[in-house]
Amino acid sequence: MKKIEAIIRPERLPAVRAALEEIGYPGMTLSEVKGHGKEAAQTQQWRGVKFEIELLPKIKIEIVAIDDDASIIVSAIVRAARTGESGDGKIFVLPVDGAIRIRTGDRDINAI
Repeated sequence: MKKIEAIIRPERLPAVRAALEEIGYPGMTLSEVKGHGKEAAQTQQWRGVKFEIELLPKIKIEIVAIDDDASIIVSAIVRAARTGESGDGKIFVLPVDGAIRIRTGDRDINAI
């Protein structure tokens, strides 16, 4: 099993969700996160006062899938989340040693 963690732009979430539903993976965990990569802080203005935003809002998507489906899921996320601009995000693929569905006690592949 693999855990896919994708950090994307918030405005790309609807497209990513649609892409995942299209390939049969509608289940996910979402978190609102903040951070930055190599891109510089953004300067914004509110009521005439300029200020810098160092940590940009992002969405973190987490999906656990069987090994064979991981590359399909990653490709769908990349295709839907890419704008071609700095700050599009990152995807991390991690091994998962085990999973347990609390309600039934199912384990590993049966739990996802």
